[in-house]
Amino acid sequence: MTGKVARTVAIVQARMGSTRLPGKVMLPLLGEPVLTRVMRRAARARTLDEVVVATTTLAEDDAIVALAAAEGWPVVRGSETDLLDRYLVAARAHDAEVVVRITSDCPLIDPDVIDATVRAFRAADVDYASNTLEPPTYPRGLDVEVVARAALERGGREDADPSWREHATPYLYRHPELFRLLRVPADDHHADVRWTLDTPEDYQLIGRIYEAFGRDDFSWREALAVVDANPPWASINSGVTQKAVPPASGRS
Repeated sequence: MTGKVARTVAIVQARMGSTRLPGKVMLPLLGEPVLTRVMRRAARARTLDEVVVATTTLAEDDAIVALAAAEGWPVVRGSETDLLDRYLVAARAHDAEVVVRITSDCPLIDPDVIDATVRAFRAADVDYASNTLEPPTYPRGLDVEVVARAALERGGREDADPSWREHATPYLYRHPELFRLLRVPADDHHADVRWTLDTPEDYQLIGRIYEAFGRDDFSWREALAVVDANPPWASINSGVTQKAVPPASGRS
């Protein structure tokens, strides 16, 4: 890609409600909330112009807005259930030409992985790039999606399925005939590793990784080495099942 680089904004979705681990974004990791760790790690990515929190209008998420104010983060509020619309509200408010989707349940998100995905997106001139497209190769919890604002807007207009809108991007990656998609794999396979935060077991494992370093600027490769050096850790959350994105309502 030549010329002016499109304004690239990471939008971190965050809310207090969680079925399996309520309030997880405010749980402490080395004395700082999970959301703080996610935001700090994402902010180290060199391809991003801004990192924004997108939360809901629910009163329970006032705590997230208060944390954002204390930390100096930009924050936008929108729908609890229509995550696609919440992303569009944030993208419009911050003039994003390219949206990088990051979730607040990924406290091991790696700035180098963010940069690699954004650069691949730019080089390929596509509508959507992700390191989560099948077959996955990265550990779950390093998830990065990069979407052209125009494609996200189209999804907002055309996606009439609430179960997909709740997950923001399925309309794009499940319509390869409409959008140019790019899979961005790791150099090797670690898709069996789970570093996302959705259960107490996940929190226990992630807490041990953070405690091993005593800081939050370690890389995912360093984290992998620490887990490999402590074999029992891998079994802590090995029985956790990831929630799947549902098929479209009324479709096979």
